[in-house]
Amino acid sequence: MVIAGAHISSAGGLHNVPARAAAIGADGVQVFIQSARTWKPTAHKPEDLAVVRAARERGQVQYIACHAIYFINLATDEPDLLQKSRAALLNTIDVANAIAADGIVLHVGSHKGRGLDVTLPQIVRELQSALQHLDGPWLLLENSAGAGGTIGRDPVELARIINAVDHPRLGLCIDTCHAYVSGVDVTDPAQLDALVIELDTRVGIERLRCLHVNDAAAACGSNRDRHANVVQGEMGKGLAVTLSHPALTDLPMLLETPGAEGNGPDAAELTALRALHKQGLTRRAVKARRAP
Repeated sequence: MVIAGAHISSAGGLHNVPARAAAIGADGVQVFIQSARTWKPTAHKPEDLAVVRAARERGQVQYIACHAIYFINLATDEPDLLQKSRAALLNTIDVANAIAADGIVLHVGSHKGRGLDVTLPQIVRELQSALQHLDGPWLLLENSAGAGGTIGRDPVELARIINAVDHPRLGLCIDTCHAYVSGVDVTDPAQLDALVIELDTRVGIERLRCLHVNDAAAACGSNRDRHANVVQGEMGKGLAVTLSHPALTDLPMLLETPGAEGNGPDAAELTALRALHKQGLTRRAVKARRAP
């Protein structure tokens, strides 16, 4: 059965996350392990970490992703920023290890116009160093919306990094909104098939470990990172094409949508996500039966 989850607030302590997930019917969770607005790490109580780990180990939460803070930039040429980025990533890995997380989602950063060729050696060194600290989770590079010099506007760019690093638990998290606004219309079966085939050819589709499922509040190719609630944005019911793709349909699906009140994903969003997934599978089955 597919895991339908959501980004869950850890306000008040990580120990609140499992109950909040249960309250909205989420099978999986994604969390920030520190404030996304500061470099300062949160000092988690061991007992709080133990609550989340226990929930994961007994299956109350079926998938956990820790999202690293957005400030991290492994491509920077500023020594102070690189040191802060390194420390923040290692802190995220330490907490992910402690709570038995399945994945750590990371935006690589921005080359600030210098290009990937110039920044790739540094990115590889930083990732190889960080990966030595993993104790179970995968480190998942997320595609970007493509603004400015952000790395990963094309998921294939991330495949290049993964191949250069060459580690068995370095993988991908694909965000549907980011793919769409960066110019890959994942509501179009042909474009989605082409992306899946290219990723499988370059790094192996098994390295794609989870999906961020977000509708887009901006047009395809706009490079504007604006999430919309499920079926309420530019992608609409076309999102079902992605959710039902044979290579993707069993991946954990994590919502990062605004929700009805602007407070993040809620029970209604999860219901809509599951319904869209089912609709996509039904359409594919009907199409397959009608095929000559």
